[in-house]
Amino acid sequence: MGLTDSQGTQAKKHGLTVGIIAGSITLLLGAAFFLFPNLTDNLGASVKDAEKKVELGAFPIKQPTLRYGFAVDTFQVFEGKIKSGQVLANLLSPHQVDYVSVDRIARNAKGIFDVTNIRAGHPYTILSQNGKGVHFIYEPNVYEYVIFHLDGDQKVERIKRETSRSVNAASGVIESSLWQAMTNTGFSYELTDKMEDALQWSVDFHHLQKGDEFKLVYEEDYVEGKPAGIGKVLAAYYKNEKKEYYAIYFDNGQHRGYYDQEGRPMKSAFLKAPLKYSRISSYYNLNRLHPILKYRRPHYGTDYAAPHGTPIMAVGDGTVSQASYTSGNGNFVKIKHAGAYETQYLHMRGFAKGIRSGARVQQGQIIGYVGATGLATGPHVCFRFWKNGKQVNHLRLNLPNPEPLPKAVMPEFAKVRDVLLEKMKAAKLAGKSEPGEEVKGNP
Repeated sequence: MGLTDSQGTQAKKHGLTVGIIAGSITLLLGAAFFLFPNLTDNLGASVKDAEKKVELGAFPIKQPTLRYGFAVDTFQVFEGKIKSGQVLANLLSPHQVDYVSVDRIARNAKGIFDVTNIRAGHPYTILSQNGKGVHFIYEPNVYEYVIFHLDGDQKVERIKRETSRSVNAASGVIESSLWQAMTNTGFSYELTDKMEDALQWSVDFHHLQKGDEFKLVYEEDYVEGKPAGIGKVLAAYYKNEKKEYYAIYFDNGQHRGYYDQEGRPMKSAFLKAPLKYSRISSYYNLNRLHPILKYRRPHYGTDYAAPHGTPIMAVGDGTVSQASYTSGNGNFVKIKHAGAYETQYLHMRGFAKGIRSGARVQQGQIIGYVGATGLATGPHVCFRFWKNGKQVNHLRLNLPNPEPLPKAVMPEFAKVRDVLLEKMKAAKLAGKSEPGEEVKGNP
């Protein structure tokens, strides 16, 4: 179809105008590039930046916060610790979870986690959407957590966290007490307690001296890359001015426990003391001035001062012959051991559950708690020891050593021992080695 004369004239004028404008822009750009030779580079960079903005977007990409397998940014998050008396129902009811659902969830949890085992002080998290609880997470320990799905099929899952274990070495020097030496060097009460357990039959921790040295090799657990707790003390060493003591943990399925360097069991018939975390406040003394009666009378025991409620342990296996009260002894327990030995524990605040006349007890078992009943000026336990019906100073007893490991087992023990002693050497004085691999052949 052809154009009219009028349309053709308008088109020619429009084309002439466009041509003039285009020519003007070309001249201007040419002059600009001649006068500013770097303009092309700058223009190119601007174009590239613009392309990047188009490609990536104007806003940075935010990574979601992942916890318990959920992107928690998409929920309302409520965190806390279980309070005394709280149960699943009163934890969930403020989040629009009715009692029928709570009952169904509790039934779904059977065989996975008993909801009656929710304990005060443990952390929990509730994830909600639009004010309604969707997931409840409870942490029974640092190694795992339990997810209660509050909607849908309301299933319950028990999830184990990623864990690892390393074997470390540590050492230190006593200034006043083992506890102070350990904590001053940055070690935990848990590690100190387990070191005492390893050496409790050979070292009297109530008679430490300044300058004594200790070393140990121990397991440390990590949860998701963070320290979570102490495992077993695999080897311990203690040196005072008179003697060196070693405790090597060995377990081949038939023989298990702590042994000295020659393979003799560390566990003897009696512990060195009936309680931890204490000090000797009065020794066995046949001419002691009684602090209450104010006249001299024999003191046939050793007093260990400790805070009210400190657990008191049976120093050896035996049978309770008395668990009673007298005005002088207060609450006390007397135990008959194998052979000609008996022990007695005075001034207790109270007895442990099941401790009564005729009850069998094992070494290290809690039999009562420190108090100040009877003739006592403060909280302590007066510990008494009988041999052949006569009260003796237990701190001066030389009891026979137990039999060593069988000769056939000694090569296996020696291999474990040597690896652990070599690891112990890696500990700098009053310091800690770098985390290492788990010792092979020593579970």
